[in-house]
Amino acid sequence: MVSEGNKSGTPIFILIGFSEYPEIQVPLFVVFLFVCTVTAVGNLGTIIIIKINSKLHIIMYFFLSHLSLVDFCYSKLLENLVVEDRSISFSGCIIQFCFACIFAVTETFMLAAMAYDRCVAVCKPLLYTTIMSQKLCALLVAGSYTWGIVCSLTLTYFLLELSFCESTLINNFICDHSVIISASYSDPYITQLIRFIIAIFNEVSSLIIIVTSYMLNFITIMKIPSASGRQKTFCACASHLMAITIFHGTILFLYRIPNPKNSSLIVKVASLFYTVVIPMLNPLIYSLRNKDVKSMFEKLVDTKLIYYRI
Repeated sequence: MVSEGNKSGTPIFILIGFSEYPEIQVPLFVVFLFVCTVTAVGNLGTIIIIKINSKLHIIMYFFLSHLSLVDFCYSKLLENLVVEDRSISFSGCIIQFCFACIFAVTETFMLAAMAYDRCVAVCKPLLYTTIMSQKLCALLVAGSYTWGIVCSLTLTYFLLELSFCESTLINNFICDHSVIISASYSDPYITQLIRFIIAIFNEVSSLIIIVTSYMLNFITIMKIPSASGRQKTFCACASHLMAITIFHGTILFLYRIPNPKNSSLIVKVASLFYTVVIPMLNPLIYSLRNKDVKSMFEKLVDTKLIYYRI
């Protein structure tokens, strides 16, 4: 239930973004428009290619299609980056945070599930199809979405218990948990504590799965007698390892910032990276390293060109 402070009037938040740097507004607009377009097209294209190409109807691409779906939804939330009016209602800000939290937590555990998948593929290749059954894969994906929803609703509930001024400037480009709290005049101790517990649990548990999986992968790869065999096996994991490094590296960097209020520019740049750049990079990282995906993409482009010529 929304607190009394919110009943007297509907709060309006104004996302400052990078507006304090007017000299770069036009270049930023062009860059954001390009990135959001590439992100939407890249992730939607990846989903379509996996759907229509029977060669890609395997477990790894089942996870990748859901990762692309999460990143595509992220790109739809960031449309305010390319609009002139940066004001957003309280309910709009809460909804944006709610969905952004769902997608962020879901991606965290989707990457962990993909790490487990690669571990089974490398360490237990003969038992791979038995261990990674359709039922288990569906449970891993459903579990990632479900836990994302649980975390989001929990944090949103405690945010709604706070009171807010009718009009507040938010020094960011997205309705993040910390910036919503900064717009409140209530004591944020409980909601900050809940956020800390959830964030630590999610990061530590997912990293334990990822680090353990890749330690087992490394041990197994080093036991392969031929250098070409080791290289081929490592390349099968390289794309996922790159995506994990970028995603978790950015999150851990944000945790290391001692005082977000005094480092607002760094926080905004880092937030921009994991909410905008990473969703754009994921389809490029995975797709450009796969021959089947690249050939399918080339066929779609050729078909499109022939269609327009006709």
